[in-house]
Formats: sequence, structure tokens, C-alpha cells
Amino acid sequence: MLTVDFDRLGLRPGDRVLDMGCGAGRHAFEMYRRGADVVAFDQDADELSNVRDLFVAMKEAGEVPDGAEADVKEGDALALPFGDGEFDRVVAAEVLEHIPADIQAIDELVRVLRPGGTLAVSVPRWLPEVINWKLSDDYHNTPGGHIRIYTDKELVDKISKAGLRHDGVAYAHGLHSPYWWIKCAVGVDNDEHPLAKAYHKLLVWEIMEQPKVLQWAGRVLDPLIGKSMVLYFTKPDVA
Repeated sequence: MLTVDFDRLGLRPGDRVLDMGCGAGRHAFEMYRRGADVVAFDQDADELSNVRDLFVAMKEAGEVPDGAEADVKEGDALALPFGDGEFDRVVAAEVLEHIPADIQAIDELVRVLRPGGTLAVSVPRWLPEVINWKLSDDYHNTPGGHIRIYTDKELVDKISKAGLRHDGVAYAHGLHSPYWWIKCAVGVDNDEHPLAKAYHKLLVWEIMEQPKVLQWAGRVLDPLIGKSMVLYFTKPDVA
């Protein structure tokens, strides 16, 4: 399930794109399918091995356009191993809330983005995240877990001060917020609780079948209680 709107990001075939903190690779795979030259970046070598294997499988299955390329790179978000202005598009989805030195990470994202390029950053939205934290300490007090809750204004300010122009905000995954509220209320590891189990089946139905009734529900709920906030930015052209 995608969080970033790649049409809004301005993604085009042939663009060189960085998926910073790619995790299991959901955004990297979609950008590859759209013909981009993708670098999936993360600090988890095991995750990257799985992402690389799926890149190869996609190529062999003919799921990507001719000329599209994809690779993985392991490293530190605070010292990206790429040149200045190397990427046309940069995606950082659900990453910054995990990084103590978030301003340094933002500076690196801006550095590797070319003038005129675009950035999409998503983080957990303030209200749904506050509710999760209130309901359960275990939700965020885990190694590598969420260490902060952003407001729209705070994150826009941090990224704008790094030199980018804010182009807008969107919200996603409105159906997912109630699931996490349930999980936090009954125990984040209690997957067998009847309520959590039933709601999980609903989400699987949403993801796999995309029924129109849930698509409509998502469009209604996303701006109200969407679990993710997505911010879009452009790096100004050099005069």
C-alpha cells in the first residue's frame, strides 16, 4: 500500500530516484514499475537483500519498462553516500520519526536532490499518533521505534529552512488509524484479539481486493484521521 502520490511528486520514466529508508521496498518497487532509475537505501542489510531479489524478479517477469534500472545501497541516513544533486526525486516515507538527528537527515535529503527536483516526506500524523502514544507505551518505546510526533507546521518549517519550497500536504491510510488504536488498546502484540483480528481482515480485503466501498471510506477518512501525513517539496532552481 503506497503512501506517496507519484503523480504529485512529478515522477517520470528515466528519473533517478532515491527511496531513503526503503524498508521492504513498497515505494521503490512502484517507482521501478514506472520506469525510474531507483536506488533503494536502508541500514537494514536483510531488508535490502529481499528488495534486491524482488527487483531481479520484476525485471525477469517483464514488469518494468526497458531501460529502467534498480539497485540497493546500505548506509547511514546522516551521511548519504551520494553526490550533491544526484537525484531528480527523493522519497523518505515513515523514516524521520525514527531518527534522533532529524535535521541532519533532512539536510542530507536536500543535498542529494538536484535543483528543480522534488521531495516527498511522510510521517505519522499528529492526532492519530498522539492517540496511539496515550493508549500504549509499548507502541513507541521499542528499539528503533518512533521517538517524536510531528505537527504539520513543525516538519514544514524544518524542511523549508533546509532550502526547499513547500508544495502541499496530503493525508493517507484513514482506515488504518482505528486498527492501530485497537492494537494499542488491547496490546500491540496481541494479534489474536478478536477485534484486532477482525479489523486486520478488513485491511487485508482493502489492500488485496480494493473494494469500492472501502475506497470511498478511505477518501472520506483520509483527510480526517489519515494515519500518515505526506508533505511535498521542490528544490528551487539555481539562477
